[in-house]
Amino acid sequence: MSYDSYESPFCTRYSSREMQYIFSAENKFRTFRRLWIALARAEQKLGLNITDEQIAELEKYKDDINFAVAEAREKEVRHDVMAHVYAYGEQAKSAKPIIHLGATSCYVCDNTDIIVMKQGLELIRDKLVTVIKTLADFAEQYKDMACLAYTHLQPAQPTTVGKRATLWINELILDLDELEFRIDSLKLLGQKGTTGTQASFVELFGDEADEKTPVLEKMIAEEMGFSETFPVSGQTYSRKVDAFICNTLAGIAESAMKFANDLRILANFKEMEEPFEKNQIGSSAMPYKRNPMRSERICSIARYVMTNALSPAFTAGTQWFERTLDDSANKRIAVSEAFLGIDAILNIYINVSNGLVVYPKIVRRRLMNELPFMATENIMMAAVKKGGDRQELHEKIRQHSVAAAKRVKEEGAENDLLERIAADPTFALEKEEIAQLLNPDSFVGRAPKQTEEYLKTVVYPRINPYIESGKLKADEGLKV
Repeated sequence: MSYDSYESPFCTRYSSREMQYIFSAENKFRTFRRLWIALARAEQKLGLNITDEQIAELEKYKDDINFAVAEAREKEVRHDVMAHVYAYGEQAKSAKPIIHLGATSCYVCDNTDIIVMKQGLELIRDKLVTVIKTLADFAEQYKDMACLAYTHLQPAQPTTVGKRATLWINELILDLDELEFRIDSLKLLGQKGTTGTQASFVELFGDEADEKTPVLEKMIAEEMGFSETFPVSGQTYSRKVDAFICNTLAGIAESAMKFANDLRILANFKEMEEPFEKNQIGSSAMPYKRNPMRSERICSIARYVMTNALSPAFTAGTQWFERTLDDSANKRIAVSEAFLGIDAILNIYINVSNGLVVYPKIVRRRLMNELPFMATENIMMAAVKKGGDRQELHEKIRQHSVAAAKRVKEEGAENDLLERIAADPTFALEKEEIAQLLNPDSFVGRAPKQTEEYLKTVVYPRINPYIESGKLKADEGLKV
């Protein structure tokens, strides 16, 4: 680690080595070389004068990148692609005349960007599935545990801890759908030339250009693992692709922030909290504190990823005609950091969801403190069955509820609504009869069954193929 110059926190603190490698110079320029080999091999098969020896020499050095030569050359020519063409030619000397034949810089740059983004999306997908699996197991475990639910952040009808977890899962399933669509719909740029007209291949193939150029593109795409190239383009693929992908990543950030915010509130209620390590320090000034630092970090990075998605959108909207170069510098930062940011968020999400802590007694106590208010309809119906007047009972309950709430809020006393009702002869109910009406499980509706059905019919069928193919990612812990 360097201490005398800026280094991105994504590299030093947050993002995985795996994602950092995907967006590394080594992966980028190795992909350049794979694309140059694919181009040469396809051109040879279509009749251009390229020998087996030349391709073999390109293959020999495809992973042995002479970075120092390329860097020295770039200082002279101020062009990174041509610097790497030169460096590759210095190693594969017999192939030097045919490297990059007929191509423009965007042949390697844009196709590499698509390939790298696909690699990044696949890694994110696997981590997303891991989070879904962990939360699904949590939901299964707590599907029956009644808890206080909220609308407007005010106590409402109860739900269960597991049912609440399905709400977090459901948003991630939507993200998984979107992510899979983006991966499946990715296309390579192909080799379109300076303004997208493929004019250089008319020069190379002559009268056979109309026949051979589409075949050339198909051969390159297949070698690089893609089924299609964009049918038309300017010099670059449409920058809307970057905007689409960054919006997909921002969607994952939204879901993660929702979960993390809920958990932060639950930690304040002391119902649930993120894992807290044995020697972890919650506060420098207050040793007793257990701050939800990981959930706060999810929210913090999510905010960045969500606002970062605006950059690719503006870039897409300001590309003039066949292309301008004002995309390049912005794209290098915005796209890569969107991936690094979501990778960081999912690393934390995996860690937190793996160790969620539930405090059943607090969950129960908080629910029971509010349940008397929620049980008033049941109490009223029980009193009606004993001959009471529904309208009179309703007014009595309203009066008692207001008085009990005032006592709780203004005096800090316990909720005595049940005692008030039991003492009121209008209801003709004993305290024991009222207590029987306060079983929390009778207030959660279909929450346990909903959770069970959702996991069985939606979640597990969706993620089981990834589980069976070994795609889940381990919780590797956090750097800090």
